[in-house]
Amino acid sequence: MKFNLKATNITMNDGIRSYLEKRLQSLDKFLDPADQTVIVDVELGRTTRHHQRGDVFFAEINIHRGREAFRAVSDRPDLSSAIDDMHDEIAGELASRKGRKLSLARRSGQIAKAILKGSYDGLGYLGRPARAGWRYLKRLVSRR
Repeated sequence: MKFNLKATNITMNDGIRSYLEKRLQSLDKFLDPADQTVIVDVELGRTTRHHQRGDVFFAEINIHRGREAFRAVSDRPDLSSAIDDMHDEIAGELASRKGRKLSLARRSGQIAKAILKGSYDGLGYLGRPARAGWRYLKRLVSRR
């Protein structure tokens, strides 16, 4: 995994860097750290220098894995809460993708099992089709 860190309008110190690495370490269950095709770009910074209050700090992460790209951006009053919010957002995206891949594998297994048993009729195991396909599916079922 390639890790790129950029600081915009702030000075990066060891405390911020260690806090960020600690928070991003929990993403290892979704990303393989030994995989060199995964690129993680993190940008931490301050939006403007003249504002004193409000959402002044931002944290942005972009993860590229093959053809997939994940992105999360957070604006908060302090840098640590921006990092926390960014982490929660990207972890949710990665978990959602992992869940979709697992459910697709399970559905494929159900179809293969039904084919082997001889009870596959081609309609019941595919899940809900697209909205336009719903009407087509109703017509097919009514013709039987």
